[in-house]
This record gives sequence, C-alpha cells and structure tokens, in this order.
Amino acid sequence: MTHPLELVCPAGTPAALHAAVDNGADAVYLGFRDETNARNFPGLNFSRKELAAGLEYAHARNCQVFLAVNTFMEAGNSSPWHKAIDDAASIGVDCVILADIGLCAYAAEKHPDLRRHLSVQASASNPEAIRFYQDAFDVKRVVLPRVLSIKEIAELNQAIDVETEVFVFGGLCVMAEGRCQLSSYATGQSPNINGVCSPAKDVEYIDTGDRMVSRLGDYTINAFAKGEAAGYPTLCKGRFVVDGKASYLFEDPTSLNVAMMMPELVEAGVTALKIEGRQRGRAYVAQVVQAFRKAADAVAQGQTPEALGLDNLAEGQTKTQGAYDKAWR
Repeated sequence: MTHPLELVCPAGTPAALHAAVDNGADAVYLGFRDETNARNFPGLNFSRKELAAGLEYAHARNCQVFLAVNTFMEAGNSSPWHKAIDDAASIGVDCVILADIGLCAYAAEKHPDLRRHLSVQASASNPEAIRFYQDAFDVKRVVLPRVLSIKEIAELNQAIDVETEVFVFGGLCVMAEGRCQLSSYATGQSPNINGVCSPAKDVEYIDTGDRMVSRLGDYTINAFAKGEAAGYPTLCKGRFVVDGKASYLFEDPTSLNVAMMMPELVEAGVTALKIEGRQRGRAYVAQVVQAFRKAADAVAQGQTPEALGLDNLAEGQTKTQGAYDKAWR
C-alpha cells in the first residue's frame, strides 16, 4: 500500500461544498465573496456565515476546508485582505492559500498557528523560491503550476521539505500563473488583482448567420462554423489568423486530465491532488470527486486506476496530460 494522495476539491457554492464532501473529498477549497480570491465571479463564493456553516458540515464528515485568499493586495487598501485572514482564523479554517508576499507576512505574524499554503498564483516552481517562502513565512505546502513534467516535480520534491499539491483535472492554464496579464490587457480586469479572468460582463457572442463570433471586450477571439461548439472566449484559447491560417496559437480548448498518471505522482512524492472547477455546479463536482475518490483509493492499494469516464465534462470534449508528459523534450 502506498501513501494516500489527498484529494483537494473545488467548492464555488455551499451546494458544491456539500457535493464535494459527500462524494469523498479530503479537503475543499473555496473563497470569500469579494476581491480577495481569484474566482471572484457573480453568484459564486461564500459569505462569512456560509463559510462557518460549510466548515461545520465538512468537519463533521472528516473533511478539511482551505480558504483561498490568493489575489494580490491593492496598494493603499490592504484591509479587505487583512480582514479575510483575520476572519479565516476566527472561523477556524484548516489553512489559508496565499499568493501575496505581504499577506504571507501578515498571516505569519498575526496568526502564526493558522496553517499557510502557497497558491499557484505565487509562481513558485523552483527550490530557491519555495525555500524562501518556507523560511520566511513557514509555508507548509506549495501548489505547483501546470508547467512542470512529472520528472521535474520529482526532482523538485527531492530538493525541498515542503508538501506539494498538483492540478490533476479541469481547466488548463499554460500561462505563468500569477503573472498573466492577458485578461487585464483586454478588459481591465485581472485575475491577480480583481480575481477574474475574462469576466462574463465583457463576453459577447454574435450570430452572423453563417457563423458564431465570440468577443472579449473589444477583441474578436474566435469564429465558429454552424454546428461547431462555441467555447468561452479567453485570449489564451483564441483562434487567430497568422499567415493566412486560423489556428489556436497559445492553447487549444481542452481540459487537463492526468488521472492515469496518479501512480507516477505518488512516486514523484506529491502530497495532494487538486481538482479545478470552482465555477462549476454541484453536479460536476459530485461526478468528478466521486470518480477521483475511487481512483485515488485504487492507487493507494497499489492498483491501476480505471478510466474515469469524465470526457463529457472536458472543454471541447477533449483531454490532455499537458506538461506532465513533455514528449517534446
């Protein structure tokens, strides 16, 4: 029997939290309903009262709750972020997920007993950067960006004394997480500061008769033929014309799924698996968490996980192992 991989699952709403907990999550991650978390979309996230109730529900079922306070503080207006940390400690969450270096310092100084994880938004992907956060702020875990191969993750784990958490399913971001400026350039709204990437208020679909055109702010992102599935317009997944040929320049509309590589992640020394999807509904959360719970339990018993049957939930109905298997190197 190998060490069990911790399953960290998304909760964008109280209903999604219940779905994650009921289907076998070891931990759920969520955010307050404000600019302090990187999924600050209308209709999502938690009030303080809802978080307290969700925490009680999760703890009664042996599940932890992680609070993402993973945007960067606004200069001259740090109070919303400081209040988020203070309230997290008061409510009793199991950890806070942080990106801003100043907020890491605040949490370590004001609430030393509040466990701290380093968000993927901090862009820490080498031993030197991770050791800095560990030494300065006693960070216990780092969420790694989706640009490392399993070999690189294994080498990293051998060089550090901090738990690592990796994404295994959901939206695929190939940008330098925590440093991407594409959404800010197009809409004035940034995931790093405002908590939104390609906000819905800036999205427009135009039916021209023979095709569907998608726009983000003032920019045309894609054009879909009749009957072709129209994806959500983000700049990194746009289809653009270069030298007379239209193609996806940065990233195809596809979803990450590395479930079949879970035994290799165990060997690489990974502690936790992160499922992306705080913008998804409870039905999505229930189906994905249930499938990964079964797979993780099989891996812990030394068995090969079965195919999860989640292709219908993938963006563009396609899946990829992304950088985890860098065949081009």
